[in-house]
This record gives sequence, structure tokens and C-alpha cells, in this order.
Amino acid sequence: MGAFPDAETRPFRPIYPKQATAPVMAQTIHILNGPNLNLLGTREPEIYGSETLDDLHARCERKAKALGYGVVFRQSNHEGELVSWVQEARERAAGLIVNAGAFTHTSVALLDALLSCSVPIVEVHLSNIFRREPFRHRSYVSKAAKGVICGFGGLGYELAIEALATSLAEAKAG
Repeated sequence: MGAFPDAETRPFRPIYPKQATAPVMAQTIHILNGPNLNLLGTREPEIYGSETLDDLHARCERKAKALGYGVVFRQSNHEGELVSWVQEARERAAGLIVNAGAFTHTSVALLDALLSCSVPIVEVHLSNIFRREPFRHRSYVSKAAKGVICGFGGLGYELAIEALATSLAEAKAG
């Protein structure tokens, strides 16, 4: 069965690199990556660095495991698929990290899905979007996010995981 219960009736779209890597019993942090992030390591390394998406996935799993969390790590070039994964995270995730790529600056649909989530959300960008072209300075995702981390490359994902874990622990402590 695929990522969705009705997967047999939906067109096949791969989940990067596998559906879920979190242990069944662990609380999970869902990490969603948008368009062109599958090209990391080869696409504009002077901006995005040399780490691949596989490298980021491994980095996230190590950091989350050290903090007692599992990871569901996905990438899609399709806006609707990202929206569906955000809706899934509403019920299955302890927290959500989103690097929406170009959809950051264009997707009201993604914003609406994120606003429907009650789990904490952290927005991540590998580059500092505020040092880039003016159109990249506006983020729809930010309105739904507890915080934004940008400009630290792959380390930003680790910082986001740590921020989510801290936020979840504080919420639990009440």
C-alpha cells in the first residue's frame, strides 16, 4: 500500500526516498521538501551547497533519533502532493518542518493546509532568502510557522529539529 489508504486509485508518485523511516512507536517529525530540492548537490552549489537530499535525510534522522524522535522525510515537485502530506501530518506528526522551495513564495494552497495544522511548524531554507532576489523575501509559509531558519545550509534542518523538540517538551511540561 502507498502513502495513502486509497493509493490504488491514485496516480503513482514516489515518496522520497521511502514512505517513512520512523519506528512505528516513536513520535515523528515530518519533514517536507518542495520543488527542485531533489537536485541538491548539483543545482547551484554556490547557493545551496554540495549536500544531497540523501545527505540531509541522514542528517535529520541522526539528529531526531538523538532527541527521541523518528522522521518522515519526503520531497515532491508537486504542490498538491505537498498539501496532502501536510494534511496527513495533522494527524500523524508531533511537529512539521517545511522547506517548500519555490512554493514558499507562491502557494496559498500550501499556506491553507499549514494553517489547518495544530502541530508546531518550522520553516527552513538552505539559503538566506532575504539576501536573494526581492521576490524570495515574501513567504506564505511563514504565516503558519512558529519560526523560520534560513541561511545555514543543512545545519538549518538540525536546528529546526532541535527547536521543534524543545517546543514539544515545553508544551508537554505545560
